[in-house]
Amino acid sequence: MRHSRIASLFLLAASLLLAADGDWQSEGVVSVAHSPYAKLHAVPIHAVKMGDGFWSARRATNVEKSIPTLLAELEQHGVVANFLRLEGKKDVPRRGPLYTDSDLYKWMEAVAFVLQSGDQPKLRAEFDRLTGIILAAQEPSGYLNTYWTEERTPKRFTEMYRSHELYCIGHLIQAAIAYYRATGDRKLLDGGIRFANYMVENFGPQKRPALTGHPEFEMALVELYRTTGDRRYLDFAGYLLSGVERERLHLTADQITYLFSGKPFTSRTEFEGHAVRAMYASSGATDYYMETGDPAYLKTLETLWRDLVNGKMYITGGVGSREAGEAFGEAYELPNAQAYGESCAAIGNMMWNWRMLLALGESRFADVMERALYNGINSGMSLSGTLYCYRNPLESSGEKIRNEWYDTTCCPPNLERILASLPGYLYSTGPKGVYVNLFHTSTLDWHLENGTGIRIAQQTEYPWKGAVDLTVDPAHAAEFSLFVRIPAWSDGTTVGVKVPAPFSTRQDTPKAGEYFEIHRRWKPGDKMHIEFEMKPRLVRANPLVREDAGRVALECGPLVYCLEQPDQPGFNLFDAALLDDGTGFVSAFQPDLLGGIMVLKHRGSVVDRPFSSEPLYRPFREQFERPGTVVALTFIPYYAWANREPSRMEVWVPYTTVGTE
Repeated sequence: MRHSRIASLFLLAASLLLAADGDWQSEGVVSVAHSPYAKLHAVPIHAVKMGDGFWSARRATNVEKSIPTLLAELEQHGVVANFLRLEGKKDVPRRGPLYTDSDLYKWMEAVAFVLQSGDQPKLRAEFDRLTGIILAAQEPSGYLNTYWTEERTPKRFTEMYRSHELYCIGHLIQAAIAYYRATGDRKLLDGGIRFANYMVENFGPQKRPALTGHPEFEMALVELYRTTGDRRYLDFAGYLLSGVERERLHLTADQITYLFSGKPFTSRTEFEGHAVRAMYASSGATDYYMETGDPAYLKTLETLWRDLVNGKMYITGGVGSREAGEAFGEAYELPNAQAYGESCAAIGNMMWNWRMLLALGESRFADVMERALYNGINSGMSLSGTLYCYRNPLESSGEKIRNEWYDTTCCPPNLERILASLPGYLYSTGPKGVYVNLFHTSTLDWHLENGTGIRIAQQTEYPWKGAVDLTVDPAHAAEFSLFVRIPAWSDGTTVGVKVPAPFSTRQDTPKAGEYFEIHRRWKPGDKMHIEFEMKPRLVRANPLVREDAGRVALECGPLVYCLEQPDQPGFNLFDAALLDDGTGFVSAFQPDLLGGIMVLKHRGSVVDRPFSSEPLYRPFREQFERPGTVVALTFIPYYAWANREPSRMEVWVPYTTVGTE
């Protein structure tokens, strides 16, 4: 009874803090407006209206098909019934793995982000219906989980390295916060607060030990702190990140490696173990750094970032090379056909780099975000919006890669919440002005950090074309900076500013891989034109990536390209090589192919005798390169593969200098 009274008092205090805040619609995907160590600040999703362009069809499909059909799948596979059975409304056994609660919560967060862009009455009604079902299953203590009940109740928090109890409730809290920011409704949020209070009251130093076997709760706790102002949540996140309980919980060395939460975060020097866990732990640690400024965290985050981008990230922005353990491999261990590249891991990579961008304000993090978003994330959902990739290899012999449902269905709702929240990543603000992070036809209607209203209209056909036009409309003439990200791949970018009255122009050639700052007294109607050099470019891997020796990859703008068999009629694409004969690529936009894509063509060479007809081994001195028939190779964006019949595909293509007409 005493604990129940204390919990009620804490909940009342949280309610008062939330009520005092009042401006619940002003927060971004993550709320760092008051984070003392964040250099940039997110803008709310509703402040950005995305127009027609690359992402518009994907986002419309997400709302119209993906989200509704996935809820039907969750219902059909018993995920909702798992809650109803605890209320006595369904007499059925529990179905699915122990972490299925989180799949429903992620679906709800996707809906909440959709609602932040505008009301959708049917989706809002579904969210409210599910909220009632979920909260009816919550115990008076605040505990809520459909797996660790009945005969498993005595085992609660005894197998924390695998139990996913905190992982699940972390996703509930994030969904609840997103819905609160969309509607002001806090019923689900109050349920999340009850569980969070249960944890901080019963676990920690001098109490029961706690561990997030699958990190996620750390992010949720920091965001709950930002939302309520209750410092206990931030402190508990720090406790979890500290990894101090590995001895009390008797973790093995293998568990510590795999979990990424089994030893102090600040002792980490490289990524190892489960890739999604590592990305989520790093996201939570970055959140914690932005609130505390602990230099040990910043040092570790920088060390891990370099470890990732210098040796463990695929060209698609995917991470996690090993199927065993869904894990990181050693540095440069980046196989293609065997690549795991889980969709959730690429999403985690984007989530982490988004937080690093907010923390440090440097373009390199937005570059990684863009790489993951356009390639390793975008490939995870079919163009129809109803089929999903769990893993995203960079080479395929034609196995089926997309499915409507997985028993572990973490990726589909994760993909849906990224698409739903996308407007919140395009822009950010800082003390000096506005930052343009990503490029898409859109309108930002927000304010500078000094309160001056600002409207920025962006017009572009990115990523197919490199022109971006910005119209800047402050509420009144004001001096501030506009920071435009110049992607690292875009050498030769030009930036021009046109001022209507008195008419004047200025043109600059900014440095790739940085934000380009234009500081001036902006007046309503001022215009800015950016021209990114959007030419195809061949890329080679570090020689230590042994599987890519003698091969090249093709990029254009932010997109990675691949060869897929349906576009190479008459020959096996694995018998072909890119012909390096000095000719260039020919590009053509094909509006009726795969939702409308830019196709790139180049001369290639196909061997006169299939490689499959040759012996497995042969003498070294035997001629290896022999003239092949010259053919046209057709490249499509990697994200669009596997949207026709299952077929061969490769990103890293052999190249040769030998070919005959």
